[in-house]
Amino acid sequence: MKKHILLSLAAVMLMSSAALAQKPNTLSSKEKKDGWALLFNGKDFSGWRMVNGTEMPKNWVIEEDAMKVFTGEGKKPGSGANGDIIYSTKKFKNFELSIDWKASKMANSGIFFNVREVPGKPIYYAAPEVQVLDNVDATDNKIASHLAGSLYDMIAADPKTVKPAGEWNTIVIKVDNGKVTHTQNGVKVVEYTLWTPEWDALVANSKFKTFPGFTEGISKEGFVGLQDHGYAVWFRNIKIREL
Repeated sequence: MKKHILLSLAAVMLMSSAALAQKPNTLSSKEKKDGWALLFNGKDFSGWRMVNGTEMPKNWVIEEDAMKVFTGEGKKPGSGANGDIIYSTKKFKNFELSIDWKASKMANSGIFFNVREVPGKPIYYAAPEVQVLDNVDATDNKIASHLAGSLYDMIAADPKTVKPAGEWNTIVIKVDNGKVTHTQNGVKVVEYTLWTPEWDALVANSKFKTFPGFTEGISKEGFVGLQDHGYAVWFRNIKIREL
């Protein structure tokens, strides 16, 4: 009899845990109280559009309660289809940005902040990039600072903090008066300060050393953006808290 009671209690606890689990793309009461706001409602692309455009690119869909980018029509994997997007409703300056992402096999993408649009130029031309990658099978996995969670081509993140393709990861990017941290799956993996001699040295030793968007200086505020790199990648629970 006791065994049956214990089994019943266990079943009730499991059901209660499932009921209490927070649905994707929603905010808890505490998050709302703490000032978090959703940038993706889980249903449509409200607030989002193509970089240097007015519409959403065709190679983005809503799938699995997430925004999914995929290889554009007529393109090969690894070739973007001008599908870089930004949340254009508001520019942000000091904030915490939290995003869940999931990569397909070999996938490559990026999360951008302080984005400023430069006509005719891609999203990475004038904004820092937090790398999104399948660290195991992506072709761009030979350089440490190109692995997931890294400040792309500048500062490497610890690869042990990354979950494999097909599993969800959470990245939190905090920007506070130029001081930036990347926290990947609960572990702080990158730290740097914008608009300093140290930042200038990072740029000078990176692929961005000839990009006017970087050498003229990263914007003091800007849009949040996501990259189309020609692979399937999912993004959900995109939320921000201004500081």
